[in-house]
Amino acid sequence: MRFFVFRVSLYWLAIIFLSVKTYIASKVFFDLEIDSFTAELILILSTFGTILLMFSISLFIKQIYRHRVLLIIYSIISVLLYVNVLYYRFFNDFITIPVLFQSKHITSLGSSFFDLISIIDVLLFLDIILLKFIADQIQFRRSEPVYNKKGRILILALIILIFNTILAHKERPELLTRSFDRQLLVKNIGLYAYHVYDFYLYTNTKRRIVLADTNQLTEIINYDKANETKANEDYFGAAKGKNIIMVALESTQSFVVNQSINGQEITPFLNELIKQRGSYYFSNFYHQTGQGKTSDAEFIIENSLYGLPRGAVFFSNPENKYYSLASTLKEEAGYYSAVFHANNKSFWNRDVMYSALGYNRFYSEDDYNISKENSIGWGLKDEEFFAQTIPYLKELQQPYYAKLLTLTNHFPFSLAKADEIIPEWTSKDGTVNRYFTTVRYQDEALKQFFEQMKREGMYENSIFILYGDHYGISENHNKAMSEFLDKEITPFETIQLQRVPFIIHFPNRSESRKITSVVGQIDVKPTILNLMGIEENGAIQFGTDLFSEEKRDFVVLRDGSFVTNKFVMTGNKCYIRDTGMKTNMELCKPYVQKAKEELNYSDQIIYGDLFRFLD
Repeated sequence: MRFFVFRVSLYWLAIIFLSVKTYIASKVFFDLEIDSFTAELILILSTFGTILLMFSISLFIKQIYRHRVLLIIYSIISVLLYVNVLYYRFFNDFITIPVLFQSKHITSLGSSFFDLISIIDVLLFLDIILLKFIADQIQFRRSEPVYNKKGRILILALIILIFNTILAHKERPELLTRSFDRQLLVKNIGLYAYHVYDFYLYTNTKRRIVLADTNQLTEIINYDKANETKANEDYFGAAKGKNIIMVALESTQSFVVNQSINGQEITPFLNELIKQRGSYYFSNFYHQTGQGKTSDAEFIIENSLYGLPRGAVFFSNPENKYYSLASTLKEEAGYYSAVFHANNKSFWNRDVMYSALGYNRFYSEDDYNISKENSIGWGLKDEEFFAQTIPYLKELQQPYYAKLLTLTNHFPFSLAKADEIIPEWTSKDGTVNRYFTTVRYQDEALKQFFEQMKREGMYENSIFILYGDHYGISENHNKAMSEFLDKEITPFETIQLQRVPFIIHFPNRSESRKITSVVGQIDVKPTILNLMGIEENGAIQFGTDLFSEEKRDFVVLRDGSFVTNKFVMTGNKCYIRDTGMKTNMELCKPYVQKAKEELNYSDQIIYGDLFRFLD
């Protein structure tokens, strides 16, 4: 052993081990779509070059500490790699610094965290043990050759990275301007360089608030005015004075609506509600969330602004000035506002953010009777949650705006056998199989909630707004989804799977409509305000009234993809929306700049806290 390691430095062994491990992990755990030799070469060079540069730190350490420092660096990078593996398994995305600040909430993840761990993960740490064993066999020599060439090694690392950057930019121009597309960044600059870049973005974000000025806001106001659309006057004030009850359907996607497994409907109550008088169902309603998931959905709906390309606004900018739905309803129509969510009040920083959004009260897990018998997965079962919420609703000052956030239909979609209404599906993917049972349970709980609201005499004077907050089944489960939907899950179909249910229900209204316009979460705020008879003059919002006859049929997703009434653009490819067939990218180009511009303007408002400059 010693004969071998004296001729192959521990320094180079560490670089080779970690480079190979990272490369294999990238191919096995991350869906990076490496489809050419150049892309493969870029991934290899970016990985090797970044690791070589990071390990060069040990070259400047005193000889007696070098191996120890080398092993510490190796272990830290290995943990970072594994954190990304776990995060990617659930979110199909890479972690960012703002997300790392949410680590204090890891205990709230419960069974979700352990469900992500696999036995194969042990292989990601065996190399550390092997390297430590090798290091223990090495006798320190006065002058190990590699440490006498540290200048050359640094130059080599920089040459590799510069060459890789040139190659990557040739393959993908404007690479570093697409910070929202983390898959693209990792594929072209490597996982570890991506994290360095992410750190730069984070510090730059903090700097923006200090340097922001009113000139930025003026430009955005002009854009907003130029793209303003007129709300539908026929619906103006249609729900004026009604209590607003908004229900977030956790992880619910539209593909389950009007679908069955084993001859049993997955969402029988929603299916029936859609057909009832007074119901307006938007069949092409898209979630527009990013890393903030449920909190992003709340933020978008409250403000008609987009979530951030990385992290969550709830964490990064809770001290900003906002003109939210809750605060506007309070100021313009005297509405009392409350949120009901039987979870830790600090999770997603809700206890701080709800105050910033103008809510009067937050009913968290401290306000609910939660026991082992009435909870599962992330907390209180939906049936219990709705039942325990109604007494609080009865006590609220009217008119009120109440938002209820459900929990049971959350990854890993756990459910007790006694609560199963339909059996699990029978694919080889347990996550997808369980998803149908928890969606069905949620649907039944929602039915009971409506029935109890009627019994309590609280139904007639309310308007109900139901929305899916984000996807529940990620692209990691495409094989099972392809089996269920009986079609290949192409990038086009992936975008279609981002549709979530959105229903506005007016008790006793005679009209009922299914609306097929392309719409999204960003359109909810202006719609509700119009229904309440509120004209929010001068407010900056990127959504439009869902009922507007001038509706633009243009939805931008947080990764820069977009959907129009004719086209879908994702992954730098253009598709015909009606057929899913690829078409000339030139047809989508008129919308590309608009999508980028809109996301950028929204980011500027949040990063710079620009609303503080509004009169």
